Amino acid sequence: MTQSPSVLYRRDGRIARLTLNRPERLNAIDDAMPGALRAAVERADRDPRVHVIVLAGAGRAFCSGYDLKLYAERPGPNPGSQAMPWDPTLDYRLMSDVTDCFMSLWKSFTPVICKVHGHAVAGGSDVALCADLVVMAEEARIGYPPARVWGCPTTAMWVYRVGAERAKRLLLTGDLISGREAAAIGLVSQAVPAAELDAAVEKLAARVASIPKNQLMMQKMVINQAYDNMGLATTQRLATLFDGIARHTPEGLAFKKRAEEVGFKQAVAERDAGEPID
Repeated sequence: MTQSPSVLYRRDGRIARLTLNRPERLNAIDDAMPGALRAAVERADRDPRVHVIVLAGAGRAFCSGYDLKLYAERPGPNPGSQAMPWDPTLDYRLMSDVTDCFMSLWKSFTPVICKVHGHAVAGGSDVALCADLVVMAEEARIGYPPARVWGCPTTAMWVYRVGAERAKRLLLTGDLISGREAAAIGLVSQAVPAAELDAAVEKLAARVASIPKNQLMMQKMVINQAYDNMGLATTQRLATLFDGIARHTPEGLAFKKRAEEVGFKQAVAERDAGEPID
């Protein structure tokens, strides 16, 4: 097994296994993880022996989103929260690169199955929803709470997976939903009891891996082309711009200040409590 600071890579026959590897932070996204993920995906995609990629998270969760201890709680400006007046082009350059890293899962010619346990929230939901197939534990949780304050999902995959009304239901509230509900509305392909998650993913991966690489590539390309025709790239461009704006609005700056004062966990709990946000 090859290790980077943030992602593990292992090939097992026709299956490449990628594992987000910051379990002590619930696999929260740091500066290194997006690039490490992209490098691992590209390595698998170039390997003629690999027919399917399985992406998972080490420890208690798939991915808890961006590491707010680094980006919100740490005092002062950082690449994701500039001093005012801010330069939106610098923010866009940063976040468009991160989005491209996540979208390497989508753009890979090799199909990607994502296994979600625990949580796939905020930026973690961006990562999961860039995969081709998502299998969740029934009680796992997925959602984008920063839609309330301090974010916009840059990959914009919600609307393409569940349609406008259900995407609005989730992004106008920032609510989390269970794997069971996510499967019921078509956000993910399957939800199973946690004890059966590994077996379900292995069964699906083996089934996909049995198909010739050229057939897999053609099927994935033609389906993805339909999304391209619907304007996925331009939608992501706007979402990435809005994500930077969301972190530099008066409310976004107030959230950052509050996280510095009381810690990000308390700031997030207050943001997501359902009380009016001023």
